[in-house]
Amino acid sequence: MSFEFATATRIIFGRGTVRQLPLIALSHGVRALIVTGRDTSRSDPVLQALRSAGVTVTTFSIQSEPTLDEIRRGTKIARDIDAQMVIGIGGGSAVDAGKAIAALARQPHDVLRYMEVVGQGQSLETIPLPYIAVPTTAGTGAEVTRNAVISSPGFGVKASLRHATMLPAVALIDAELAIDCPPAITAASGMDALTQCLEAYVSCRAQPMTDALCLAGIQHAVRSLEKAVTDGNNLDAREDMALAAMFSGMALSNSGLGAVHGFAAPIGGSFQAPHGAVCAILLAPVWAANLAAVIDPGTRQRFLTVARLLTSDPLATAESAILWLRDLTARLGIPGLSKFGVEESHLQQLSMQASQASSMKGNPVLLSLETLASILRQAL
Repeated sequence: MSFEFATATRIIFGRGTVRQLPLIALSHGVRALIVTGRDTSRSDPVLQALRSAGVTVTTFSIQSEPTLDEIRRGTKIARDIDAQMVIGIGGGSAVDAGKAIAALARQPHDVLRYMEVVGQGQSLETIPLPYIAVPTTAGTGAEVTRNAVISSPGFGVKASLRHATMLPAVALIDAELAIDCPPAITAASGMDALTQCLEAYVSCRAQPMTDALCLAGIQHAVRSLEKAVTDGNNLDAREDMALAAMFSGMALSNSGLGAVHGFAAPIGGSFQAPHGAVCAILLAPVWAANLAAVIDPGTRQRFLTVARLLTSDPLATAESAILWLRDLTARLGIPGLSKFGVEESHLQQLSMQASQASSMKGNPVLLSLETLASILRQAL
């Protein structure tokens, strides 16, 4: 047995822990670039606390999932202010954007030199700026991963900037920050966390440490995802989902993902479709296709284990998970892909792009282009 495991240098988890941010920031310097999402008001109390502690704060807001041009602009700002650290406060997009900017602020070349798929895929040449990740949603687990997902509209795909040194210096996870997260975002991001735990558990690169994280994450999500959606003030549920998201990020960063996220890259790059919603609607049909194709007994046992965790039925069959996932997606009101403009005419191209996505390398079985198109058709 041989494996490697890496995650954020320091993880601080718990209610109210965001109050530690000023002291943590000061340990890295006094000039900070703060990367937020579109709604900057949610981070105002945190920014005021940083200023009161003596940190000079410059903010950079991204409007949606980060694009190459936004990352370039943020990187220029970080250099112009001679930032000593970058702090990302927000959902997965803001956290990823901050991670990318912290990395690129110290590199001598443009982002495309280092990007996977759409760029040259070269390694970073200099250690990134210290990066502090403060998630306000529970979904991507970006606070503990070594990559940043960036939308590339000109290429019609989302791709990653990835390097071992991009792991955050500090991941500060406070479930109280998610209290005002709307139900639809809570549902979509929560389904992303569940998907990541499921895909990492059945990945062909799964290993003992990621197995433990995935199994725990699945249980937290099953117990609390719907509770967090229906009652956003339920801190116990919010904390469960924060754990599920963090565990999913730690797992995927070390064992990879699968076909759901393989699809998410081209769909997210070509359509205005929220990442979590895309993952949610694709999860059941991908799970069904994988289960139908899996032959290896050990991998089939993993699908059976998942089914019994999801359904809480010790006698459930592996196929029981498919119906459970379909029902959950329906209860959460996740729309089909056609809602975002995906049509039958797009399926062949999306299937081809998905087959070449980096996430597809972790899928437990090789799926044909015909099967990939069938999965998309079911998700319309």
